Amino acid sequence: MKQSKGDDALGVNLLTFLEAPLMATGSVKRLDREQPQWSWSLNLAGFGATIGAAVPVGYCIGVVNSPAVHIRAWCNATLEARYDLQLSESALELLWSMVVSIFLVGGAVGSLSGAAIANRFGRRGSFYICGILLLLGSICFGICRWLSSVELLLLGRLLVGLAGGLITACLPMYHSELAALSQRSKLSPLCPIGLSAGVVIAQMCSLQSVLGNETNWHIALAFYGVFVVICYAPFNWYPESPKWLYIVKGRKQQAAQQLQLLRGYAADSEALQAELNDMEQEVKVDSKPSTFLQVLRNPQLRLPLIIVCAYLGGQQLSGINAIFYYSVSIFRKAGFTAQVAEWANLGAGSLNLATSLLGPMLMERFNRRPLMAFSTLFCSIFLFLFAMFLQFIESFSWFAMGCVTCIFLYIFVFQFGLGPLPFFIGAELFEVAPRPAAMSLGSVVYWMCNLCIGMTFPTLQNAWGALVFLPFSINCLLLFLLTIRYLPETRGRDPSDVAPLVADGFKSKRITH
Repeated sequence: MKQSKGDDALGVNLLTFLEAPLMATGSVKRLDREQPQWSWSLNLAGFGATIGAAVPVGYCIGVVNSPAVHIRAWCNATLEARYDLQLSESALELLWSMVVSIFLVGGAVGSLSGAAIANRFGRRGSFYICGILLLLGSICFGICRWLSSVELLLLGRLLVGLAGGLITACLPMYHSELAALSQRSKLSPLCPIGLSAGVVIAQMCSLQSVLGNETNWHIALAFYGVFVVICYAPFNWYPESPKWLYIVKGRKQQAAQQLQLLRGYAADSEALQAELNDMEQEVKVDSKPSTFLQVLRNPQLRLPLIIVCAYLGGQQLSGINAIFYYSVSIFRKAGFTAQVAEWANLGAGSLNLATSLLGPMLMERFNRRPLMAFSTLFCSIFLFLFAMFLQFIESFSWFAMGCVTCIFLYIFVFQFGLGPLPFFIGAELFEVAPRPAAMSLGSVVYWMCNLCIGMTFPTLQNAWGALVFLPFSINCLLLFLLTIRYLPETRGRDPSDVAPLVADGFKSKRITH
């Protein structure tokens, strides 16, 4: 299909850009079928897996910040008592860097194993393995102080990191494959919502006045285990992905039964048969799971793989973690007391969660491309303004409040697209065979960029000052350009309809509506 000049123009009608009817493309099918129901099985898998897996991972991301001073002191005292080790300040700093970074290393390793686990044990099986890792990590945190073992603390961080890598690689795929096409927009954003919710819960639990004090920090670290136990208790009732059963394993009868359970279809339903026919067509194309090398070498998968990796890595390089790292000191410069600044930081996290809760509604109501373009463009603008206000914060008294305003506006627009969309866009760009490998590669990039920011940001901050946020702004601008030029619209489309749109790599003609 030839691109018209009007299609390339940026001044297109906004309403058309946001809500262009998908029926006009001729690529959307099954609109006249029986509508799938939101069954108890689908709700259990959606909300249970989110609360039992994504929330604990988000919790582990945010829980160590507030009680850090107490954990460091305990590590120092424990090593001196058990091994007669006298740690210098630099050695203690290195040990603390290990406590923080081993979680991120575990995330990268867990992501690499995500494809193999998802293909061999199923999407439900990978969720089960995540639960085991999370529970073992919680136990390590709970007993490390009682047993005076720094090693258990490190082991616990590694285990939850491995679980985190599996979650970011497999959970969005699990949700996407359970949902019908009309339900996907509401179910797919649940993983990033769970991560955001976990961070906020961790911020509350780790307050000095709650559990983040000298005597209870280990309980704060282990508290997420409550969510794991509650949500994994009914594991036998969690459904398996019908697509994995049918396409990967060839268990067609089980796939049909799972579809009936998930959708509320009757055994003789035309809608049920239509979904099975669609999966049969995908089997004829390619049912063998792709390896990492096959995905990397396939030129037809190159552009969607770049999009997935750029979005997941770019999300971490957009400065969201650095903003939260820096927010307390900014609030202090704005004139807040230490306690008020701590609560303001919690408020910023709560705004992040509250905005993320709009994700399902936004993803169902508006197209993916404009949401991502809007989010990345305004993130770039607010980060640039934040850097300028911070650089010259002493020049004018109101610049401090300008910094605070930019922080909250940045967090607000972040959750419109850049927050939720990178986690599940891979499930909408790739068909079943290459999907696990592609999403695992994207997840590896996500965790490696997270590690990169964690290890380099303090050094760059000391060297560049406020200007350290300018590269984040440029990164968001590059993501904006990638979005408007190469991202096809995926809302309401089956991956089998989207895959041909990006098969020609950077020569692909994007479909904008």
